[in-house]
Amino acid sequence: MIGRHNLFAGLRQDFLDLVTGCAKNVRFKPGEYLCQEGNPANETFLVRTGKVALEIAQSGVGRMTYQTAGPDEVIGLSWIVPPYRWTYDARAVEETRAISIDAECLRNKCEADCALGYEVMKRFMPIIVERLHSTRLQLLDVYGTRKST
Repeated sequence: MIGRHNLFAGLRQDFLDLVTGCAKNVRFKPGEYLCQEGNPANETFLVRTGKVALEIAQSGVGRMTYQTAGPDEVIGLSWIVPPYRWTYDARAVEETRAISIDAECLRNKCEADCALGYEVMKRFMPIIVERLHSTRLQLLDVYGTRKST
């Protein structure tokens, strides 16, 4: 099942077997949290079905949805670098089915097999770059362009 997700499509079978050893199927009802800001980032999620809101706290306003994720998308990049803590909330908007990958298990396998680690990072880095770009565009929307005087 992991090999059918966009993130791992085309990955060598032996690597898929290693990643699958860290995975399990999970389900979330609308309103349930996949993760919450500040908590340990013990897993990453490959969304199979449903819709998930990625939210952050906004001073004086409360929670703000800054992105939504759906089928074939990934939730959870905080597992990659210390201190391994979630930097946002992910809340199911619809009934959501996902594959949960145990972060420590995957990190250990990546450290033990550098080729696997390289393949995993090649697949996660574009997501990180895309989210950074998306955040920059949102900042431009919020703050606009300011001319210096």
